[in-house]
Amino acid sequence: MAHSDSVSVRVFSLNCWGIHYLSKQCGQRYAMIGEMLSKEEHDIVLLQEVWSEKDYLFLKQKLACCHPHSHYFKSGVIGSGLAIFSKHRIHDTFLYRYSLNGYPYMAHHGDWFGGKAVGMAILSIGSLTANVYVTHLHAEYCRDKDSYLPHRVVQAWELQQFIRHTSAAADVVILGGDLNMHPQDLGNRLLKASTGLRDSYLETAKFDGCEDGITLIADNPFISKKTLIPFEKGIRIDYILFKGSSKADIYCDFMSTTKGSVPDHPFPYSDHETLTAELRLEALTPAETESDRTSKNQDSAAGKVAELVDIVTEARTEVKVGLHCAERMRYTATRTGVMGLALLVLELAIAAVPWLALGAEQPFPRTSFYMLAALCFAILLTTSLLYIFYTMELKSLQGAEDQMRLAVGSLQEKLRGFPLAQPHSTQRKPPEGLEPSAFDPEE
Repeated sequence: MAHSDSVSVRVFSLNCWGIHYLSKQCGQRYAMIGEMLSKEEHDIVLLQEVWSEKDYLFLKQKLACCHPHSHYFKSGVIGSGLAIFSKHRIHDTFLYRYSLNGYPYMAHHGDWFGGKAVGMAILSIGSLTANVYVTHLHAEYCRDKDSYLPHRVVQAWELQQFIRHTSAAADVVILGGDLNMHPQDLGNRLLKASTGLRDSYLETAKFDGCEDGITLIADNPFISKKTLIPFEKGIRIDYILFKGSSKADIYCDFMSTTKGSVPDHPFPYSDHETLTAELRLEALTPAETESDRTSKNQDSAAGKVAELVDIVTEARTEVKVGLHCAERMRYTATRTGVMGLALLVLELAIAAVPWLALGAEQPFPRTSFYMLAALCFAILLTTSLLYIFYTMELKSLQGAEDQMRLAVGSLQEKLRGFPLAQPHSTQRKPPEGLEPSAFDPEE
């Protein structure tokens, strides 16, 4: 194919950590973020954890001149925290809320109240149509005993489905956000293998930022080093991903991240580092026959499908683990509720003694009797709510597992249609300014 047009697009992504009264220097940091974005020439700004709509309106007013188009995605109790600002006109938006998002009784984590979701905006960039996505997946909290892993895998599954089903007509796809997953984590591999999205850090020609592209660094004053164990330097969980189409090629010419505290300020923009990717979009005109394109890609297509079968099977296994855990928790809630009901029936029987035996006195003090009754009602109410919640969790997990089973069957059938070919891999040169070790897979 021949190139007919080229457009440069600068994409910015940041988890703002905007929890008022809990996040440190929240107001000052938003002022710093607004000042920086008003000076930098970003085309698209993707923000996460903008929990207060007042903060979004502050940024909207601050960036009105340089980013006249914006949208705030509302979801959950306190909002999805997702926002997009753009130099290019936003034609349409849509929000998809993930079916699983942690547990409401884990209030100190707060993910459930945020209503984690993925927001989509359709933009026109020159002659090209771009689908831009911003998302924030459930946090990990403990890598050794990650009770949220099945939820995050389902979120990654729903994210890739949403992108695939909504981007069919797009010339360019861009995804930015805090995925809360290491590069080689199951959910990350599932997302990239299913959608064909490419990691700007791995694809960039030049890179300037933290070692290995980490976005949660130990030197950040807002981060406790205990949360990074066993990764002493930090972890990479924030991404800008992209892909082109038959109508456009897309390349990452340069990528950068901040490195902790901002110059002339005592603290950084957030507990996460900022990401900036300079993408080059090249519109294409047909210059090759369909058979030429097919023969070029056929060798690697079978290997990609086989890899995707393994990844989806692994994800399905993890979802099944979550299913068993949810079933156990629902059983525990049911058993506890039955015990509370039995205790309440026993108390009612004791209360009926004075009525059945005329002249008999109540064997228990009235205060103790009422307190025990209140406890029984609290147990029944709590266990009933938990039973409903775990039933909903089971339904969502079962639905995802069924979808994965169908997907594996379809992929295996597709794989049988490919001719036998020897697997091969291509070696990529590391970006300028990076050592080859930076491309080693992370745990």
